[in-house]
Amino acid sequence: MSQPTVPMPAPQAPANSTPLIPILQQIHTEAQALFGQGQVADYIPALAQVAPRQFGMAVALIDGSTFATGQAHTPFSLQSITKLFAFVLALKLEGEGLWKRVGREPSGAAFNSMVQLESEKGIPRNPFINAGALVITDILTSRYAHLDIAMLGALRRLTDAPDLSWNGHIAKSERETAHRNMAMAYFMKSYGNVLNPPELVLDNYCRQCAIEMNCAQLAQATMFLAHNGQDIDTDARPGEQFLSPSDARRVNALLLTCGAYDAAGDFAYRIGLPVKTGVGGGIVAIVPGRGTVAVWAPELDAKGNSVLGAFALERLTQLTGWHHG
Repeated sequence: MSQPTVPMPAPQAPANSTPLIPILQQIHTEAQALFGQGQVADYIPALAQVAPRQFGMAVALIDGSTFATGQAHTPFSLQSITKLFAFVLALKLEGEGLWKRVGREPSGAAFNSMVQLESEKGIPRNPFINAGALVITDILTSRYAHLDIAMLGALRRLTDAPDLSWNGHIAKSERETAHRNMAMAYFMKSYGNVLNPPELVLDNYCRQCAIEMNCAQLAQATMFLAHNGQDIDTDARPGEQFLSPSDARRVNALLLTCGAYDAAGDFAYRIGLPVKTGVGGGIVAIVPGRGTVAVWAPELDAKGNSVLGAFALERLTQLTGWHHG
């Protein structure tokens, strides 16, 4: 059963801001009518076991306040949302050289499609489709002896959650069924765009995708993208310049055009915010200069995006007037 809407840690919305508490309550109520219109991801056996009728939402503002509704503190598998964090780490390491190995255009194809790889000589369209994420993971595998530890270290800093981890059961299930991803890795290796053994790249990729967070943590982890690349101050530590302001703007632009698989255009039209979705049912959205929004509901549409999550974000932008600025 979902929890009532509660603000954290502030007892009320910040002064001179949109009254988020009643808005989140309204969205939570309206979203219930959409249960049953999607299905949980079933091509990864462990994800097929997730209870479908769940919904959580958290809004974090750059003043440090967070507001939540429903199951915003229930951990879920980030899946493709982790591609965002892997891409940011690779961008910090490689800079503009990154674009020699991956493009930055919308694919217009399913997230696990192989169709364009042959005609484009093993260069994936963008870092957020599976082929692109595998290239990013290959880059990071060359840089880190233990990529899983490096990735968790970065995310633990951003969330101030030292116990953040990945789900071994989901990682194993995903690795055992990663036949298409393995085929893509070998295909790109034939073009010289995967340098490490594909088996090692897939091991790292599947552990990465199996990282778990809740909505409140995910909103916190992406705050640097709403704040010119700087994480906000917390009780645990001062804010960190995690990414340069110019790179943060570029990441947001890529999320706006490529962050929702082959539904990116529809998301940009309906929601108008940079987003990253995942087949675990999560979506994170960036409101530059204001804050971040994380939504989770595991029932997916035909393109692998959360049905209730997309609805909740669209309603939030309608009720608040927030848009990509």
